[in-house]
Amino acid sequence: MSQPSRSSSIPAVALDEQALIQECEVKFTRRGGPGGQHRNKVSSAVVLKHRPTGVTAEASERRSQAENRSVAIARLRVELAIQVREEVEEFAAPLVRQYGGSQFRVAIGNEVYPVILADVLNRTLANEGDVAAAAEFWSTTASQVVRFLRQEPQALSVVNQARQQAGRHRLK
Repeated sequence: MSQPSRSSSIPAVALDEQALIQECEVKFTRRGGPGGQHRNKVSSAVVLKHRPTGVTAEASERRSQAENRSVAIARLRVELAIQVREEVEEFAAPLVRQYGGSQFRVAIGNEVYPVILADVLNRTLANEGDVAAAAEFWSTTASQVVRFLRQEPQALSVVNQARQQAGRHRLK
């Protein structure tokens, strides 16, 4: 887990697309992917590196550079949520009413998913991998939080590492 060296008070995971791009090094490259006979003739792959944290994400599965850029930004936000610990409660609290509750369902493609993921990880990791604090904040059950974390295997792995260090059993 890294701590960012940024001047902005808004966590990177909550920045709008333009502000996040300004904090990134953007590279356009050629990668394997769709395109048939026109494959590898244009640099449609997008690689983003968040300068303050060093977190990277890329996308090359679409034929359009603009579409790959959008996919790479979404992936970068999720990676930031998993790898960087920044306080996001101010941005997560207004989302509890809409996304919290017994069902606690947030689609991975939803624009607020990375903020919610960051908040759940912050609360869980602050409690040695115990999901109870996150469940309480989001007005849901611990099993719903675990189900939410399972959507992103890397996030569940981070929680399980914290649990293992605290002498707790792994979440499945």
